[in-house]
Amino acid sequence: MADKTQVGLSAVDTVPLHEKVYLELVRALMSGHFAPGQKLTSRKLAKELGTSDMPVRSAFMRLQALRALSPVPNGSVEVPVISAERFSQLTAVRTILEGSATEMATKRINGNNLRTIRRHCTDLTLAARKGDINDYLRKNHEFKFSIYRHCGNEQMIFLIETVWMQVGPFLRNLAMGFEDDLASILDIDYHEEVVAAIEAQDGDRARMAIVRDIDEGAAHILQQARFPKARG
Repeated sequence: MADKTQVGLSAVDTVPLHEKVYLELVRALMSGHFAPGQKLTSRKLAKELGTSDMPVRSAFMRLQALRALSPVPNGSVEVPVISAERFSQLTAVRTILEGSATEMATKRINGNNLRTIRRHCTDLTLAARKGDINDYLRKNHEFKFSIYRHCGNEQMIFLIETVWMQVGPFLRNLAMGFEDDLASILDIDYHEEVVAAIEAQDGDRARMAIVRDIDEGAAHILQQARFPKARG
């Protein structure tokens, strides 16, 4: 909701529509809303978002440049299906970037920020225990970025988001093997350890915990999911 001005009016939202559409698609990719190989059309997404085709097509072009979407012959786009090798390479990049961002953020997080991070941590645990993979992926994204955004380096955050747009759709495979008991995913989830390290202002321990969380989740996906051999 827009902030109120001193005379009681609502401030005008100056964010362009095409930027709002782009950010919404970025969020959807990073939180695993779209599946690998899923075809996306500007007409269908525009209808879902309540906009015209043009801002959606503009977002598609930007996301193709970032390798988050791939063009298909009929003019639509698809969520890329990457190889196991590329997924492993992206995971290695994640551990470097996200580990560093977590360590840097630990030194900058204050009491208000910490309360927000704790809330996201609790929400993530509850989503796993409810057995809702969609909610779990959303809460996983919210939790991690509630930490990374305090690293003090906007370029690092941009790079992390760019990688997440590519791996986000594959994070849905975290549910494989836990179909009857999604709460068991917490055995390879170390978000509570990350929070404990941040509370202790131990940047090195926080970095190691987030790296372990990324590595063990990726190892599970590589073991459970089917990856193409020739693409990526």
